[in-house]
This record gives sequence, structure tokens and C-alpha cells, in this order.
Amino acid sequence: MKFRLLLWAMGLMMARACRNNPAFAQQLKDKDLVFQLQTQDGKIARHFTVRDQRVTSRSGSVAQPAFAIAFRDAGYGYDTLQASNKQLAFMQGIQDKHIQIKGNPALVVWFQGAMKYLRPKKR
Repeated sequence: MKFRLLLWAMGLMMARACRNNPAFAQQLKDKDLVFQLQTQDGKIARHFTVRDQRVTSRSGSVAQPAFAIAFRDAGYGYDTLQASNKQLAFMQGIQDKHIQIKGNPALVVWFQGAMKYLRPKKR
């Protein structure tokens, strides 16, 4: 349940960042794609559509995403996305085959770079 809620919250955070964070909006420039985050069994999936410097998300999977990140299970996906060093957690998960990347790996790198703009600003 926590993983499903985290994916939903990520969609809201990206939609808000499109409007309020020019640096994040710049990351979306000239992007027109659909990507998804899911569990390997496909029971939990959420796809995100990037178009016109906006991000929308919907529950479920799509037939041909530009890339998909599949986590071993919901608990592992939640822990990886909440890790303090996300890049290390992703690399370790890929190496251990707990995370599968489907589609264009260059877009996965773009996604990880764009995610740094979703962190809350420190006061």
C-alpha cells in the first residue's frame, strides 16, 4: 500500500513541480514520452505521461512505455525510492537483479536527474 501511495504522490509532486519549479520544467523541455514504475509481477503499476512540459500520471500500465522500472516487490520499490542515496540504491538493485529496466536506459538516467528537483526545499 505504501508503494502505491508513493507512486501517486510522485505524480502529484511532478505535476506541481512543472508549474512551480522552472528548473524541473526545463528538464521536461522537448520530452514527449510515457514511462512507468511497477513491481516485477505487474500487480502495482503507475504510468507517467510527459508532454508539453507537463507531467500527468494514471494508475496501471501501458503497452509500450519509453522505459519502465520494475522493482522486485512493493516493499523493495518503496525502500529504494525512499533511500537517502537513491542512485546507489538503484545501482545496487540493478546489479542484484532486484530492479529491471525495460526500454531506453538513457531516459532512466534523465528520470533520475529530474527527480532531484522534487526534493522539498530546506528552510
